[in-house]
Amino acid sequence: MSEPRIGVYICHCGKNIAGVIDVSKLVEYASKLPGVVVAREYPYMCSSPGQELVAKDIRELGVNRVVIAACSPKMHEQTFQKVLEKAGVNPHLLEFANIREHVTWVHSSEPEKALEKAKALVAGAVAKAALLEPIEPERVSVKGAALVVGGGIAGIRAALDIANAGFKVYLVEKQPSIGGHMAKLDKTFPTLDCSQCILTPLMVEAASHPNIELMTYSEVESVEGYVGNFKVKVRRKAAYVDWDKCVGCGLCAEKCPVKKVPDEFNEGLGYRTAIYFQFPQAVPRRPVIDSEHCLYFTKGVCRVCEKVCPAGAIDFSQEDRIEEIEVGAIVVATGFKLLDPREVPEYGYGRFRNVITGLELERLSSGGGPTAGKILRPSDGEPPKRVAILLCVGSRDEKHLPYCC
Repeated sequence: MSEPRIGVYICHCGKNIAGVIDVSKLVEYASKLPGVVVAREYPYMCSSPGQELVAKDIRELGVNRVVIAACSPKMHEQTFQKVLEKAGVNPHLLEFANIREHVTWVHSSEPEKALEKAKALVAGAVAKAALLEPIEPERVSVKGAALVVGGGIAGIRAALDIANAGFKVYLVEKQPSIGGHMAKLDKTFPTLDCSQCILTPLMVEAASHPNIELMTYSEVESVEGYVGNFKVKVRRKAAYVDWDKCVGCGLCAEKCPVKKVPDEFNEGLGYRTAIYFQFPQAVPRRPVIDSEHCLYFTKGVCRVCEKVCPAGAIDFSQEDRIEEIEVGAIVVATGFKLLDPREVPEYGYGRFRNVITGLELERLSSGGGPTAGKILRPSDGEPPKRVAILLCVGSRDEKHLPYCC
């Protein structure tokens, strides 16, 4: 690398900068900094004449590092990178000092102090410019496949878009079925269309797409590598059902004697069996055995599902297994998790059965929910006479969630 020859270019930005600080004093200060061979000012440095000043000094004075003292680099960093590149200097030998947003806009009533701050920012930019090294673009091979983590509506849509572009997609979802929270909703805003009517066709499309491999009841264990070349380990959880043999007839769930397991899909407002489908429209329509409630796993008895399965798909010997996949890109679409209202005890959730969450209300409203779409009190199964709705519980609250959700 040749010895740094730094050019400092200070923009007036109309009166945004020059109307607050004495730019000529800043130019004089910059010109005396180590490594600086030229310092200039111009009313609008981003204009064509301003850009030409920089290019000319590169050609005639041998400037090989450039400091722009002006507005935010978000505005014009690429503008000046192109100037450097056209003039034969690596575009990354450029440094910005933001003296508009960080100085004159916030210290407009203190011009002297603003000038001192501007000097400090310019000095820092010059010191950094002296240490810059050229960055050259590199081409690396990229795996022509993508991983989408999360099989809700966002993950499904992302997977379909990537797959339709001709790339292989691995769609990983920790639940037995794709669909996510949208599958639990009754209607969707603003059209009030049936949620399942919008979601289910997309679920089926994703499952049948030749470029999409569903990896449901699975979780990402680890990610290694770099952009374009990732190695991902995915844990395929034991369902204790051979999904390749299973035909989804549902006889196992129908005959299962354990019928009082709180149903997570219905937010605990209904029950499921120990071997179950996540919900009626599940994709894939394949059951899993809940080992924490299955009589065979807890007491060593039963195995009714194994006896009645016409396909011989029940496999109590199944274990989790790790699969490794290679992808070039990863989309994280893991959705949201509800705040546990028990953390805000003043509203009585968890103490009074008729205090429910919005998602629990959705399950009561849904025709496929535990009450077939009737709004009934969990305490006695009767219709409520009065309803109070509290919104944004726990949000914008420094005790719970500091943001608006």
